[in-house]
Amino acid sequence: MSTPPQRVGIVGFGQRASLWQYAHRPDDATRPSAVVAVCDPSPRGRDRARAALPDALLTADLDEFLAHDLDAVLVLTPDFAHYPVALRTLEAGIATFCEKPLGITVAECDEMLETARRTGTRLYVGHNMRHMPVIVAMREAILAGAIGEVKAVWCRHFVSTGGDYYFKDWHAERSKSTSLLLQKGAHDIDVMHWLAGGYSTRVAAMGDLAVYGDIESRRDNSDRYMREWYSRDTWPPTTQHDLNPVIDVEDISMMTMTLDNGVLASYQQCHFTPDYWRNYTVIGTAGRLENLGDRPGDTIHVWNTRSDNFGEPDQVITIADAEGSHGGADPLLIAEFLRFAREGGRTQTSPVAARQAVAAGCVAADSLRSDGGAREVPALDPGLVAYFENFQACG
Repeated sequence: MSTPPQRVGIVGFGQRASLWQYAHRPDDATRPSAVVAVCDPSPRGRDRARAALPDALLTADLDEFLAHDLDAVLVLTPDFAHYPVALRTLEAGIATFCEKPLGITVAECDEMLETARRTGTRLYVGHNMRHMPVIVAMREAILAGAIGEVKAVWCRHFVSTGGDYYFKDWHAERSKSTSLLLQKGAHDIDVMHWLAGGYSTRVAAMGDLAVYGDIESRRDNSDRYMREWYSRDTWPPTTQHDLNPVIDVEDISMMTMTLDNGVLASYQQCHFTPDYWRNYTVIGTAGRLENLGDRPGDTIHVWNTRSDNFGEPDQVITIADAEGSHGGADPLLIAEFLRFAREGGRTQTSPVAARQAVAAGCVAADSLRSDGGAREVPALDPGLVAYFENFQACG
C-alpha cells in the first residue's frame, strides 16, 4: 500500500513562495508530500498560487485554510505577519515552519516558543544558511579542530542590491522590520552563534541611514512584486529610484557581541556596496579560517602555521555545489522540516537559536539608535531552552 502524501499548506504566496516546489513532491516514492492549500489575502498572490498549484485550495480566509486537514504549514508571510499567523497554526496543532526571522520583537519570539511548548506543536524556523555548503564546511572544519578553540568570529556582509531588496517595500520601515540588523542580519547572527558555539549576552551597535534616505524618488510599490522592480543595473546607489515612501532603517550598521562562552564577535552590514557576498573569519587558539566567496566553487582558507605575512593557506576547502536555491540549502531545509513534522527528532536549525538571533538584533538596534553603548540581551526562560534542546519532546 502506498503512503498517502503529507498534506502541506502555505500562508503567503509572495517573495519566498518558490519553496512550494520543494514541499510539493506527491510522487516521491518514500516520503510523498503535496501542497493542498494556500492562504493569501492578495488576489495577485492567489493567482500566482493557482498557476503553480491548480489543484490546491486557494483562500483568503485563514479559518478555512486551517480547517483543511493539514499536516504541516509553511508561514511565508512578510516578517511582521509571522507572529499572528504562527500563533494560529500552532494553536491549531499543525507543525509550523516560520521563515526567518522568527519575529520582529523578542516578546513575539518568546510567545511563539511558549505556545509551541504549551500546545505540543512542532515549530521549525527557516534559517536556511545552516544548510548552505559554505557554512556547513566551515562548521565541520571548526568541529574537526582545524583552528583549535574558537575565540573570535567576524562577519562582513556586502549587499550590492540592498536598494532593490530592502528599500523599496516594507523592509525599509522600522514598524515592520525593526531594523536590517534584525531582518537581514538574523541569518548572519545565527551563523556566528553556530560557528562560535554560544549565544550573545551583551551587544553594542552603531549605524546610519547614509545613502537611501537622501534619495527623493519615492513610490508605493505595494502593487508590485520585487521581481518587477529588481535590477542589477542601477549604479551608483545614489541613482536609485522608486524607493519606499517611508525609510527609517539604517543602510549601514555594525555591532559587537560578547557570547556566553567568552567568544567575541563583530558584524558589519552595508547595503550600497558594488559586490554581494558574506565574508566570515573565525579565529581560534590554533589558527583561523576565512571564506573567500560564498558560492559553489569559491574557497575557504585555513591558516594554522606561524607566519609573519599573509602567506599561502595550510588548507583550502572548495565550497561544494548543490541543486536548488540558496546554494542547495532550500530543498534541504524543507526536507528537514517535513521530516520533523512527521517524525520529530533532531534538526540542524533551532527555534532557541532563532530567538537568540532576534534578541541580539533587537538589542543592537536599540543601542544603535541611542548612545551606542553595550546592552544586555534578555535571557530566555530556562524551561523553554530545555524543552527545545530536547527537540520539543517532554520529559
